Amino acid sequence: MSLALESRLAAIVGEKRVLARPSELRVYESDGLPGYHHAPRLAVFPATRDEVIDVVRLLAETKTPYVARGAGTGLSGGALANGVVLLGLHRLKRIISIDVENCRAVVEPGVVNANLTAATAPLGLHYAPDPSSQTACTIGGNVSENAGGPHCLKYGVTLNHVIALTVILPGGEIITLGNPDGEDDGIDLLGAFIGSEGCFGVVLDVTVRLVKNPQAIRTLLADFASVDSAARAVSAIIASGIVAAALEMMDAPTIHAVEASIYAAGYPTDAAAILLIELDGPLAGLEEDVARVEKFCLDAGARGVRIATDAADRARLWQGRKKAFGAMGRVSSHLVVQDAVVPRTKLPAILAEIGRIGVARGLTVCNVFHAGDGNLHPNIPYNANDPVESAHVHEAMREVMEACIAAGGTITGEHGVGLDKLPYMASLFTPSTLTAMCTLRTVFDPEQRSNPSKVVPIHSCREWHAAPSARP
Repeated sequence: MSLALESRLAAIVGEKRVLARPSELRVYESDGLPGYHHAPRLAVFPATRDEVIDVVRLLAETKTPYVARGAGTGLSGGALANGVVLLGLHRLKRIISIDVENCRAVVEPGVVNANLTAATAPLGLHYAPDPSSQTACTIGGNVSENAGGPHCLKYGVTLNHVIALTVILPGGEIITLGNPDGEDDGIDLLGAFIGSEGCFGVVLDVTVRLVKNPQAIRTLLADFASVDSAARAVSAIIASGIVAAALEMMDAPTIHAVEASIYAAGYPTDAAAILLIELDGPLAGLEEDVARVEKFCLDAGARGVRIATDAADRARLWQGRKKAFGAMGRVSSHLVVQDAVVPRTKLPAILAEIGRIGVARGLTVCNVFHAGDGNLHPNIPYNANDPVESAHVHEAMREVMEACIAAGGTITGEHGVGLDKLPYMASLFTPSTLTAMCTLRTVFDPEQRSNPSKVVPIHSCREWHAAPSARP
């Protein structure tokens, strides 16, 4: 069966763009979260829209499960193909059109996030969602995960910037979701598809909303003697009504990892925490907001606040933040990157609890996260080849997720559920809600061949199949 499928896929895309040998497939066993390893059965890499369509229709004809994958920068194991076909979309990287007058663009799914902003910046525009992996991650992957980034505090996540999608469903039907010319009436299928983690189909093109570049930008770095005082500063800024473009926090272990790496940004290494704050907009009134934010930080206990002097200084400060995960590669061979959201008012208590869990398990926890919207990223560097240490890490992460849920939070803000957070779904959602998720999935993919065994615990979908009379 594999040989026959391999031959038919090669007839569509060419022999060199179908991989079958274990040595060739090894590079696709993991995504940006290195703790999971699942080998695909085959990997196929179409280069055009028509090739994608033909491949998906062949997979439908042969009833073959598959997983669509972009750059593989995801952090939940969502793009891993465990014994099924991996459908790589990174070759579809055309920016089809840019409409300056209406501030929108149409792109293929393999367009790298940062490349879209690079193409539109000379026109006075940019694409606002900016994940830390934006120099590598693709727009198609961003759609699948509803990716955010530091600037989503003010500008919103991918959902807020996608106007329309052309997708091919697992059965081979091509449909358009959303409306490039305005809002659609009825059920929001576009909103349902964005963030569906590849379980509903494959994106062929994306119509995105572009944002005009702000007149002025001010980037501040505040350093604190305690994480608690930094968290209080965050609450004060938000309560004031000032809408920062970004409000990021990093703790001491993260600062040390960054400053010891090639991404060193000049962060004070004796600080317990820093806040990276960005304000943008019209020049009128901006300096007043900067002065107020500086006062909020000092009143909360900041040891000092400095403002980036020019574009190069600003870029340096942001490089340290966005490359923090990469900098942790110097600390240990593996890294668990968690992603949970809690109410901002609970940040001090949750951060203290995360610290307690790390100490109790003998682990170093590095916190770098979107403080402005309560989106936590506790990271634990460790050696996955040590079974004892691995067990401690996974137990610590379970305790962290349980603490966030108990605080009124949720299990993911932007990384998705994928494989990594499947164990927590039943703690957050009732059986009837999980059944409703399976029902929605089956509207798009009745055979559940698109990214199988992800997002919703498989026993919930089995219950859906076993009890049709109980379906909503």
